[in-house]
Amino acid sequence: MDQRSAWGHFLLVLRGMAMGAVNVVPGVSGGTIALITGIYEELILSIKSFNAGLFRTLYKKGIMAAWKKVNGNFLAAVIFGILISIVSLVRLLSWLFEHHAMLVWAFFFGLIVGSAIYIGGKIRRWSYLSVSFLIIGTLTAYYITIATPATGPDKLWFIFLSGSIAFCSLVLPGISGAFILALLGKYEYMVNAVRDWEMLVITVFGIGGVAGVIAFSNLIGWLLKKHPNATLALLSGFMIGSLNKLWPWKKVLETRLTSSGEEVPFLEQSISPWQYAAMTGEDPGVLPVVLLALTGVACILVFAFIKTPNGKRIEHP
Repeated sequence: MDQRSAWGHFLLVLRGMAMGAVNVVPGVSGGTIALITGIYEELILSIKSFNAGLFRTLYKKGIMAAWKKVNGNFLAAVIFGILISIVSLVRLLSWLFEHHAMLVWAFFFGLIVGSAIYIGGKIRRWSYLSVSFLIIGTLTAYYITIATPATGPDKLWFIFLSGSIAFCSLVLPGISGAFILALLGKYEYMVNAVRDWEMLVITVFGIGGVAGVIAFSNLIGWLLKKHPNATLALLSGFMIGSLNKLWPWKKVLETRLTSSGEEVPFLEQSISPWQYAAMTGEDPGVLPVVLLALTGVACILVFAFIKTPNGKRIEHP
């Protein structure tokens, strides 16, 4: 499946870095970045390869055959990029959100708008099923953005479950794994676990994540094969529904204290820039926000017309 050159694998690492970077931000999913950068279907098919047949291949043909079966070079490059981001880019993103949050959200908003239009445009035939899936995806993602975060138990079984659900964002555009963790009450808990190297918690969370993403990849892969138009409509709906979370102007309804004593937003509501100006007395920065959002949309539209070396357009699933 993977016939890339060294340069091609370097580009995969960069895509993985982008996926890792956005996955630590409650609002954008790695699956969205996979769709934007054109590796979504390959990612799904590669993860699906982790099944019972893999063990038979490993037993009968050896490690190299098994590595080829799971598209190991592709996965290794993407995962390596994700890990680089987690280690090196988290502080940069934290700084950007601390000092330029509105502009960062605006750019992400534009990226998602462009992605939803692009993926929706690849639906070859609209039907009642496709429209239904679009509505279901939109409402599901929107509900997640307004749901009240819970306080989950610290038991290992719940850590496993949290990992299983959160890791699905790697293959589920529009729904952020970090935001799912926040809803489950485990975002800060896992950040602290990683910071303090609590290996048991990290291991259980990771095992749950691997199990969840493999199971969900099989579901998405089956849907793409059996109902491609409806599945693309569902993925577009997830992105459309998530736009509420990415809206640049917010009103904080409730706050909470972190373990370090810092007060951070707990519940937020999207408001108009004029309401924001009246509430805060600050310039809502409509022009730069709009320009950054349009830049995000433009990035997707430009990408849609990029040609591969053999003259074919880059295709999504």
